[in-house]
Amino acid sequence: MTPTRRSLLSQLLAAALLLAPPLAWAAGSEGKVSGKPTATSKLYDYYLSGNAADMQPAAPTSSQLVLMGGGLDVDEAFRAMIAKAAGNAGGKIDIVVIRASGADGYNDYLLNQLYPAGTPNPVDSVETLVIKSRAGADDPTVNAIVARADLLFIAGGDQWDYIRDWKGSRLDATLQALLARKVPFGGTSAGLDVLGDIDFSAENGSITSDQALANPYDRRETLDRGFLSGLRGLANTITDAHLVTRDRMGRLISFVARNIQDGALAPTQARGVGLDENTALVVDDGQARVYGGGTAYFVQPQLAPDLIQAKKPLSMRNVRIDRMRAGSAVFDLLNWSRSDGVAPYYVDALGGVLSSNPY
Repeated sequence: MTPTRRSLLSQLLAAALLLAPPLAWAAGSEGKVSGKPTATSKLYDYYLSGNAADMQPAAPTSSQLVLMGGGLDVDEAFRAMIAKAAGNAGGKIDIVVIRASGADGYNDYLLNQLYPAGTPNPVDSVETLVIKSRAGADDPTVNAIVARADLLFIAGGDQWDYIRDWKGSRLDATLQALLARKVPFGGTSAGLDVLGDIDFSAENGSITSDQALANPYDRRETLDRGFLSGLRGLANTITDAHLVTRDRMGRLISFVARNIQDGALAPTQARGVGLDENTALVVDDGQARVYGGGTAYFVQPQLAPDLIQAKKPLSMRNVRIDRMRAGSAVFDLLNWSRSDGVAPYYVDALGGVLSSNPY
């Protein structure tokens, strides 16, 4: 164990162990929680599984993002992230999971369940931080742990917690530093929703497709800019999870229309990526492949909205949609094109109603 890592762990263990009762948290492939943090305070809970030493593998030479649509997590996508972080030398890595609620449900899954017995396992440790407040996001210990991550993953929850407490905080700067080092970076559900350049913040709660199409300026349709922006391949892009399961294509189209209007963008510059449950998009240097059992949707308007204003139903024609499932095809997010030559289809929103089945 390196001295810096040992010192950090000692500080954590010295924190007051005001243990909360076991937390029930069900999302993705998360397993049973331990119920007992390694260390806890009023600002954060910290869970360590595995070796406390800091492995410090060589940083990747190119960026990788993993976007997950919620529901069951996708093992292959996590293994892709881990391989990217470990590098060709097959080094050991430390994974950090951050969240605002829940517990350590990812720890055992990521440390012990992804690789069959007897096969090399690059995961040396998994650390989960439940960051309880803005003060927690500014806490030096929290940021020291996150800064050492070889792979960073944002769990599901409520994206407004992340935007309210993390945007502009010390943690925000630490996450940007990880991205600059090309540390593999991912998120699921609410964790996915904050990875686009523009985020549906859910500040006033969620919104359905019918509500968003009926009034793109509904008070619940809150879009935020400036948190974790600039991720390669996600320029001017809004991401959304649980797309088919919760029938969210209508609201994604409304979000993209708002992005054209509010961001003063040319129509084809405003983009959306929607993922269904049990689906992941692994994006290497802007090139995306689909993994899992569901579907990914790439949404790009071709024309500016005919009508987009408060208390009026949205009208926008010729929204291009590319639909992809797992396979060998690649979607180039930088040039918005696909490698398999499959033609897109087009959907209109007319008077707040989609003209055809968007899925």
